[in-house]
Amino acid sequence: MIIPEKNNPILPVKISVKEIKSIVSWFEHHQRSFYALGWSYLGNQDKIEELFYRAILQVHKELPKFKNSTSFEMWVLSIFIQVCRDIPIDNSLKASEESICHALQQLKEQEREVLVLTYIKGISREETAQLLQLSSEQIKEFLFSGFQLLRKGLGNGEDYQGCNEYQKLYMDYLERKLERPRKIDFEMHIYHCHNCQDDLGSLQETILNFSETIETFSVPAGFIENVKERVSQRENLLKQKKTKRKRIGLISANVLVLFMCTGFFTGIFSKVYYSLTEENQELRIFLQEDLGERLGLEAESNGVKIKIKSVIADEIQTLIFYEIEDTNENNQYMINIDDGIFIEDEMKIMAANTYPMYIPPDMESDLNKKEKNNYHGKMSLRPLKENEATIQLNINKVMKLKRNSSDSFVNMEPEEGKWNFDIPVTKNPSVEYALNEEVEIEGIAVLIDKLILAPTGTLLQYGLKTEQPEKRIDMINFKSLKINNKVAEADLYGNSYVHSQNDLRWSKFQAHFKPLFEKEADKVKVRFDSVYLSITDNKTIALDASREYPQTFEYAGSTISIDKVEVGQPSIVVISNHEIKNRAYESLNFNIVTEEENSSMEGDYKGVIVDKNGKEYDMNKTPFIYEELEQPRHFFTVQSFKIQGNNVVPKSLDIYGYNTTKYLDDEVELDTKPLEKEEADT
Repeated sequence: MIIPEKNNPILPVKISVKEIKSIVSWFEHHQRSFYALGWSYLGNQDKIEELFYRAILQVHKELPKFKNSTSFEMWVLSIFIQVCRDIPIDNSLKASEESICHALQQLKEQEREVLVLTYIKGISREETAQLLQLSSEQIKEFLFSGFQLLRKGLGNGEDYQGCNEYQKLYMDYLERKLERPRKIDFEMHIYHCHNCQDDLGSLQETILNFSETIETFSVPAGFIENVKERVSQRENLLKQKKTKRKRIGLISANVLVLFMCTGFFTGIFSKVYYSLTEENQELRIFLQEDLGERLGLEAESNGVKIKIKSVIADEIQTLIFYEIEDTNENNQYMINIDDGIFIEDEMKIMAANTYPMYIPPDMESDLNKKEKNNYHGKMSLRPLKENEATIQLNINKVMKLKRNSSDSFVNMEPEEGKWNFDIPVTKNPSVEYALNEEVEIEGIAVLIDKLILAPTGTLLQYGLKTEQPEKRIDMINFKSLKINNKVAEADLYGNSYVHSQNDLRWSKFQAHFKPLFEKEADKVKVRFDSVYLSITDNKTIALDASREYPQTFEYAGSTISIDKVEVGQPSIVVISNHEIKNRAYESLNFNIVTEEENSSMEGDYKGVIVDKNGKEYDMNKTPFIYEELEQPRHFFTVQSFKIQGNNVVPKSLDIYGYNTTKYLDDEVELDTKPLEKEEADT
């Protein structure tokens, strides 16, 4: 079975899980660098042949477990090094290679490995650190100590004594990684310090000699043919054994074929494959459900690399999974759809009467805690008009994610660059059901209109009465949907207005729930969480700036204070109510009437957040994460208004009503009827 490149862009397309020949061919293509690596460990051709043979067998054995969290070459390299360590070192060396190879073998294992990986295999410090599970600082230390000892082993290093403080900077300086202020300081010191001049020059000469030896290195003639012959002999022997067992295993083979066919049609193998190769759990589920494919698109700017991993599109949205890597420092970046992205011909290819869903940064996921310089995220774009399109996504800004001192909020700083992608997208179908059922909440009729089963989410469309003079529902918060005994939790940011309204008696909204990947809905139950109400209750209170304040009045079972009425430039009115326990209202709907009909006002509000258990959170003092609160309510405590103009006189406070939240725990069972495509579009 050849694993297609589109399903795993890091695994070479010619690598076969079944055929070991493809792995031998891969090693043949990379033989020079791997032979040099083996030579640095073993120094003997027969031993290196044994190394290649064992490594090829081990890679073939482990190949089904390969995950794309690293490149295929890095994965093979980790196996190759482990096999190197298992083979004893042989000191019978060729004369032309003896000096450097012997000196290498005198190094400690980690020093030798760091030198050969960075200077023989040619991988970066960061990749070496990841492979050997060391820090970047340790890699730098081992490079320096390794070359010091290599110089000493070659009989050239006893007399050099540089300054310890500046020796630590040798490798960064030689590799041109010192920041400019540090580089200037280093060069000024070297100019005046002859010990460091001689020490650095000698070390640089050792590195150059080492590099030149590697550059002129060649694989002996016939080496890879010998390895291929050994592998071929082993394969022929295995085939002979399989032939002998063929008759005995005939019945078992038939059963296995039946299982494989069943696995193919039920998606078992797809689920197993992606469970091994995709680390993003949310994306993995989409791939296992065959709703998208890996893309592997990359663009880099100013050391920030963006990878578009996959795209899942349907009638609701176009969901793009991405990964951002900071290749220079330990920063994490995300994409903000409201700032820094541009889509070519967006209104031509995407539905204009929708708006992308809000997706907050997820700093708490295990994946984003794993590496400090990597961020795995997703962004929601508008749905496509047609079934297929290519999205030309241009990004000129990403947001650096930072926690503040309270470790509760995420701050974002812009980082400019240029990342452009052409993303092929295929829209997945969704299924819609007509519900058209009226239910009663707090004595008010609510229309449960439509159910939409889509790959990226489950939508419940509902309607609120447009004419409800005394008591009306402004918003419904849902807890969950239960479909075919599967439960979908409500999306915290998932309420949206439906722009296309075909029945003026109702204002239509859509509540978003997590995807269930269901194609049919036989039994549907909706559970309500809370409802936000507007209550009409008119009251007028006269205002008189000549009176002494504060003054109080009674409203909706509470005592409200008018703290200040002051005429000036601007005029000021302040009202307050700090008592929130058992308070009927959360906020007031009112207007301040003045002598001038068209006066303008600006307001300032203070308040507290109260969760369902009665715990209070001062918005201006206590750090908290709003999303983690259980059914929070927002109570206004102080409302201040500045009336612009020249000595505008406030005449009265006209209260129209108030808003309040009612907690619910009702569950309603709904009957479903599939909509035809034309009817759904209407």
